[in-house]
Amino acid sequence: MMSTICPTTVAWRVLELHVLASDAWFSDGVAYPKLPWLSTDLLPKLVRWATECKTSEFKSTLSLLPVEKYSVMYQQLKEKYKAMVKIWPEVTDPEKFVYEDVAIATYLIVLWAEERAEKSLTAKQSFVDLGCGNGLLVHILASEGHPGKGIDVRKRKIWDMYGPQTLLEEKAITPSERFLFPGTDWLIGNHSDELTPWIPVIAARSSYSCRYFVLPCCFFDFYAKYQRRQCKKSQYKEYIDFITEVSQVSGFNTEEDCLRIPSTKRVCLVGKSRSYRLSDEAEAEQRRARYIQSHQTTSGATAHRLSGIRNDKDTDGTPDSSWGAGFQPRDRVEAVRNCAALPRDFVDGVVLQVANVLLGMTEEDGGTSSTDWNRGGSLSVSEVAGLMEQETLQLLKKECGGLQTLLKNNHQVFRVEGGTVFIRDWRDRKSSRADTKRKPVAPGALKTRPCWFYDHHPQRCPLQAAHCAFAHGPEDLRPSTRPLKKMRNDTF
Repeated sequence: MMSTICPTTVAWRVLELHVLASDAWFSDGVAYPKLPWLSTDLLPKLVRWATECKTSEFKSTLSLLPVEKYSVMYQQLKEKYKAMVKIWPEVTDPEKFVYEDVAIATYLIVLWAEERAEKSLTAKQSFVDLGCGNGLLVHILASEGHPGKGIDVRKRKIWDMYGPQTLLEEKAITPSERFLFPGTDWLIGNHSDELTPWIPVIAARSSYSCRYFVLPCCFFDFYAKYQRRQCKKSQYKEYIDFITEVSQVSGFNTEEDCLRIPSTKRVCLVGKSRSYRLSDEAEAEQRRARYIQSHQTTSGATAHRLSGIRNDKDTDGTPDSSWGAGFQPRDRVEAVRNCAALPRDFVDGVVLQVANVLLGMTEEDGGTSSTDWNRGGSLSVSEVAGLMEQETLQLLKKECGGLQTLLKNNHQVFRVEGGTVFIRDWRDRKSSRADTKRKPVAPGALKTRPCWFYDHHPQRCPLQAAHCAFAHGPEDLRPSTRPLKKMRNDTF
């Protein structure tokens, strides 16, 4: 891709965007942004960023590194690993995750190069990535000469594509003596979720020389979801401050930085050195144990095994010190919680109940012409929730997104915009504009499901059978030609 972005700022704040496109724009198989996106999305954002005057809660980007070295290294690694975008087998967005991991790998490689120069080291640093997810960060670091491995509770399909030089282990990590790494230079937590607060602790207890890098994302305490303690900060800033506190209590001189990655969660914490002498290790360990025990009590975790006890046994009967009594690693197979696994009869009942209420909110008598077709009224999602029985609401609360997700999943019947629920009218393009970004329906997927309106609406479907994507009666129904997709969740 050949492009230039040329902002020109004068006294009256004029911003211009010029793009020089060539055949290379599409030739390498990578999906670059389309030209209309540059004017409708990018340019307004550039204007907003150039004119807003808000101060950040965090450090400036790449404050711990020489930016020039980072930029050179990033371009080299981006070119070297961009082919991963084309062969990405996971359900996650390849452009986001590939280039994000390239950027994180660049940061660590430059950080470690600076550390070697500062300490006159010759060997490249070793590492263990805890909660490594798709393993791409491990693959890049190993390919660039850093010995290490990744551990995650679930193996990803892409693991088999890396080759034998990329060491990846499928194993649940429980904070304990069995998960210490005394011979490892650095521990990495890249979107490590429930392990995030434990990584400084594990690093501190592994050895006096073990360092860590953590990029917090989802908010977890030691034993449960992180609970906000103050409202004067953003939740993200408060959580970063919490992990900083954990790091300091663990005995690290803690540094904060902002990565240059395509993510809103881009603040990392680095522990490169200790705030105490090696001779004071016993005292430092007691401080760590007391701090973890205090969180164990406040979170309601069982306290029959306290941090620092050395003669416990793990679940397999081997001697072990499990500091995290009450810690719950994620399941190897994650449950689908997007309402897709709810019983079909239950979902159909909720859909019919909500639709009947909406249809009953009109004064029309149900004429036979298309212009009199009853679109019903509208309700907020909270008002719809008020229609449900308590047992139904309790079941929906266990799903991600709850009632609103269920209604959005049934987009054949409902249109949900701005927290308001409407009956969808498939004749109205405005009514269906939320679906304009969807991929066109493959011919083999047409007529493979019954038309809800044909079966349940008092006036049936407003479309003729030939123009409706759904089947008008059993004789119109066709078997699906698409292979069944296995439900997956490849988030890290």
